[in-house]
Amino acid sequence: MFDLHGLSCAGDALVAVGLAGTIFFSVPVGEARVRVALYLLITMAPFALLAPLVGPVLDRFRHGRRYALATTMLARGFLAYAIADQLDTWVLYPAAFGVLVMSKSYGVARSAAVPRLLPSRITLVEANARGSLAGTIFGGLAGAVGAALATFGPGWALRLATVVFFVGMVLSLRLPAGVDSDRPEVPPRVFALLAHREALRLWNLPVWAAVTAGATLRAVFGFLALFMAFRVREDDLLLAPLTALGTIAVALAAGSFVATLIGTRLKLHRPLLLDAIAVSGVALGAAVAAVFYSLPVLVLLAFGTALASSLAKLAVDAVIQERLPDESRASAFAHSETMIQLAWVSGGAAGLIPLSGRWGLAMVALIVALVAVRVGAWAWAAQRAATAPATDPASEWTLQAYSAPSPTLERHSAGPARGV
Repeated sequence: MFDLHGLSCAGDALVAVGLAGTIFFSVPVGEARVRVALYLLITMAPFALLAPLVGPVLDRFRHGRRYALATTMLARGFLAYAIADQLDTWVLYPAAFGVLVMSKSYGVARSAAVPRLLPSRITLVEANARGSLAGTIFGGLAGAVGAALATFGPGWALRLATVVFFVGMVLSLRLPAGVDSDRPEVPPRVFALLAHREALRLWNLPVWAAVTAGATLRAVFGFLALFMAFRVREDDLLLAPLTALGTIAVALAAGSFVATLIGTRLKLHRPLLLDAIAVSGVALGAAVAAVFYSLPVLVLLAFGTALASSLAKLAVDAVIQERLPDESRASAFAHSETMIQLAWVSGGAAGLIPLSGRWGLAMVALIVALVAVRVGAWAWAAQRAATAPATDPASEWTLQAYSAPSPTLERHSAGPARGV
């Protein structure tokens, strides 16, 4: 599974390299904002499809999850090949849309499959972090190779992506049979009334809190990526615009990488406490950056935001994998991934607003501080519910509201608790 995820990230990196340079730096600032806004609109559509369509489809297709993974690889391979010869035509946009949809569909199917292959010696958080580490390494190497091939033309990186995706298709079919489900599906009704038992089981308060924190931090990540892409072109940060933007991009990537390394050894027993600390830290960092606006401070803020965002995403994945049954896990991942990625797009869209650097970061600090208060209140309530006496009917009801039953934990009740 780690090898498969590495190939998927490598293929996506090659596609990104093949499409780079056509949206931003080749045009004036005003036109670049329009192009980036169009790109964000196209990017948002796949996430909007994930919740109502892709998740339930994968839930019903769990008896052939290996074939679902292989299909996403095969489709991306064909689409990458089509893009390679159509970079200057209208075919580029629908093909890029298809690659995004298949990439996110793969992510949902893979996340739902990981618990079924999990060795007993590691936790879900460690497994997710190691998978992300493999994806980061493969993606980085593929990006470097793609950048070298791009000197001969952008189509070559896309053609190599086609080969990588086809290899991933073969590897998907060679996964163990345990990846597939062995019992009937019960697709959840996530948008039903809160009184519906399945809706309550899917969206209890720990899940809401974790997704809220993860989505907020991912929105700040997207905001910084695009807001600073324009500020480096208009502000004097003592470096050339491309060099300054590259420095901030490296800080974002480094923060994600360090979070992945931490996650490989992280024993996450209180994910909401981690979320509250992460959101509070980013709010404080944004306030400091607004006051002491300079490139070194912005680099530190980018690093800290990426670190906090990646750790929060690991917490979301672990909560869903441990607290929800297999028959509804794919849809749960689809909805959580939709909310988090839409937050990234929304944050990036906010980054297109032509604000000064100080005012933009001050706005971020205020909004994130409000979220930190909310997530901190949820974390405190969850901790009180977990430590309340079991004989108190009120506290027992609160505890049930804050933690849904976990079939995974019940199956492994004889051994040490894993994951969250």
